[in-house]
Amino acid sequence: MDDDRDRAIRDYSVLTPQVIHPGIIRPEVEAANFELKPVMFQMLQTVGQFNGLPNEDPRLHLKLFLKVSDAFKIAGATQDALRLRLFPYSLRDRAIAWLNSLPSDSIITWNELADKFLMKYFPPTKNAKLRNEIISFHQLEDESLYEAWEIFKELLRRCPHHGIPCCIQLETFYNGLNLSTRLMVDASANGALLLKSYTEAYEILEKIANNNYQWPSARQPTTRGSAGVHNIDAITALSAQVTSLTNMVKAMTSAPATLKPVTEISCVYCGEEHDFDNCPRNPASVNYVGNCNRQPQNNPYSNTYNPG
Repeated sequence: MDDDRDRAIRDYSVLTPQVIHPGIIRPEVEAANFELKPVMFQMLQTVGQFNGLPNEDPRLHLKLFLKVSDAFKIAGATQDALRLRLFPYSLRDRAIAWLNSLPSDSIITWNELADKFLMKYFPPTKNAKLRNEIISFHQLEDESLYEAWEIFKELLRRCPHHGIPCCIQLETFYNGLNLSTRLMVDASANGALLLKSYTEAYEILEKIANNNYQWPSARQPTTRGSAGVHNIDAITALSAQVTSLTNMVKAMTSAPATLKPVTEISCVYCGEEHDFDNCPRNPASVNYVGNCNRQPQNNPYSNTYNPG
């Protein structure tokens, strides 16, 4: 208390190096000339630094980091001492900002640091999302068995504590295959894949997938779009055709109001303004018969002609 009274008031508002403590307490190293080798940083740069982005795999980053750090053995330095000193150099951007935000002197061992790292970048919500992707797996259109099998195994690898039994894993994959691929798998299993044990079914899938990879089909589609694109294009084209036909019908129904009436009609027989059927000179015409009945009485060819 007396020391606080003797300190200047300004010292309480000024940041000094003595109050800056990192979150990691580095263990003491007994080696006299301990230092991090440049080759360590080169190897970390090769495997890649962790940025803290949602699409990155924190488990894979820890696995690669341990592979680099465990490759070096330094006399007088424990494994924890080397890992705790080297791990900050494997982070960047958001991840290094998270590490600097940890409370001062809160990390003592490597296991504590790894647990906090996984809790930050692999929370239970992300685990539940990956588990749902495994359960709802479906083979995409034009996707080979090899591609589907590799994607499914990658989903399992990204979520190692999914809690799905082995037999349910293969059943989920089998149910997610399309009809043609399922028939091929059943034929390779001499009846039905689900009648095999887990080990037998796994080996059958591995053999078929490897053979599919080594001998791919030569008749592959030139372009591959997302599901539903072709259907949408067909519907769009059909809608355009219907719209065009509708406009044509509207134009036809309104055309009589704008068309000019046809008045110039001429007979092909006499050239007068009537059609051939109504021509008086047409023997088959009614007008022709009427005109013959109205001939004058002095017609020498008439039945009523009287020469007296």
